Amino acid sequence: MVKIRTRKESGKLLFDFQYLGIRCREQTTLTDNKENRAKLEIVAKKIDAAMTLGQFNYSDYFPQSSMVTKFEQRSAHLKSLTTERDIPTVSQFKEQWFDEMMPTWRNSYYGSIVSIFDCHILPAFGEKVVSHITKADILKFRATLAKASPETGKERTAATVNKILKIFRLMIREAADRFHFSNPFVGVKMLKEKRTDIYPLSLGEVNLFLKHVRADFNNYFKVRFFSGMRSGEVTGLRWEHVDFERQQILVRETIVRGRVEYTKNDGSYRVIDMTTPLFDSLKLQHKVTSQNDYVFCNRLGSFLDNRNVCNRVWYPMLDYLGLKRRRLYETRHTAATLWMAAGENPEWIARQLGHVNTEMLFKVYSRYVPNLTRRDGSAFENLLNINSGGQS
Repeated sequence: MVKIRTRKESGKLLFDFQYLGIRCREQTTLTDNKENRAKLEIVAKKIDAAMTLGQFNYSDYFPQSSMVTKFEQRSAHLKSLTTERDIPTVSQFKEQWFDEMMPTWRNSYYGSIVSIFDCHILPAFGEKVVSHITKADILKFRATLAKASPETGKERTAATVNKILKIFRLMIREAADRFHFSNPFVGVKMLKEKRTDIYPLSLGEVNLFLKHVRADFNNYFKVRFFSGMRSGEVTGLRWEHVDFERQQILVRETIVRGRVEYTKNDGSYRVIDMTTPLFDSLKLQHKVTSQNDYVFCNRLGSFLDNRNVCNRVWYPMLDYLGLKRRRLYETRHTAATLWMAAGENPEWIARQLGHVNTEMLFKVYSRYVPNLTRRDGSAFENLLNINSGGQS
């Protein structure tokens, strides 16, 4: 951080800061007073910002300083240590980066990243040396991604474009640190993403659905509607993680693309308290599948396929009842809105859902809870009446 100090001998103000591990002191001709300090503070903030962004050029601010030559020589030395032959192409560095990052990635995430590189990043940048990529290249790439896909003719969503850019940005940031070049992603903004609406079922719709759904899937949907679990968490639920004595569900695994994996994140590794409907449903299911590993399983005893459940049970049932088609994931949103409408403690709801705090609850679900979305001012009027002794 750049600080403004006074040189005792002359009484002049000076800049005092660290740059590339070297302490720098640059004296000015200004005397120490409030007005001059204010002027230099503005310059100091600009220098701080430039260094943070990796865009600080010593000669731009102190062209007459002897330190300019020193840093130019240092830069030339670093470049001589890292020649063009040492700097890999995007395709080459991607292989090294993948090997290093693999231990931190889930299998499903790895598959997604491979697809992003193979379909988008490598065709555009594969043979380009990482240090030769410019900000203009990135902006052009972003614009290309935002256009309609040549294969499908459909425009990619902002979320899809951002997902591609973010993973590429991670790799280029690491390459810039290793090979001492400016990160071309600095100043490149992600596209603004549209908020996705949710479509939870009302309690009446839940009861209607459970009344008509196939008997062999009744317990399955009760668990989905009354636990708030994600699709993969319900699919991956094993009997060893159902504690009837304490009336708890231990969320420890999830099924992603047909593979057993760790929960989505550390917050998702949680304990769910069983309400009475949830407890009763699991007790009934225990009589049916207790001899198997998974709570809900197919005829072979393996976990269910969510796509099959959607296409053969969920969508047909919604159509039959005349209800709006929506994602199977809406059962999780349904649980959250029913809990909030019932007045449950928001912190308890957040724990049930695996959220780290209650911010997401009020951001996503508040409009579905009447007491939280009242706009007639009646609550405020009641407060005024109580405090005024009921006088109008």
